[in-house]
Amino acid sequence: MKRLICMAVVLLGACNDPSQHFRNIPATRVTVGQAVFDVRVRGNTAESIRVNEQYAPRLGSLAGQAATAIRQVSGCKVEHVLGDASVQLGLLNCGPNAPDWNAILRQGTGRFDCIEVGAWTSGSSGTYYSDFECDPY
Repeated sequence: MKRLICMAVVLLGACNDPSQHFRNIPATRVTVGQAVFDVRVRGNTAESIRVNEQYAPRLGSLAGQAATAIRQVSGCKVEHVLGDASVQLGLLNCGPNAPDWNAILRQGTGRFDCIEVGAWTSGSSGTYYSDFECDPY
């Protein structure tokens, strides 16, 4: 039993570890609304990790809060927020030498993260339809 508890503590303690690119950069904790983020900035990118318990299955509901937290820590304009409800990557515009993130993102990958948000069946034909919301990744 003690072994199981120790393993659980170790695994749960790693939940807000930064990605490799942001390792060894101290985090700044920021609260925006009900969301609490640990934000790390490196160059023209920033990583925010949501550390509070909050129902948020998709990035869409948290992207604005993550951008606000990143802007508060970095002092830069946040061009885009990518990621999911737990870990977000902010692409920053910190002045005249900033990369053109819009041009980079227009190249795109053609891949999307989708979630089914609704479904219905046509009464006359019996055809099943699904409604999806998708974010590029």
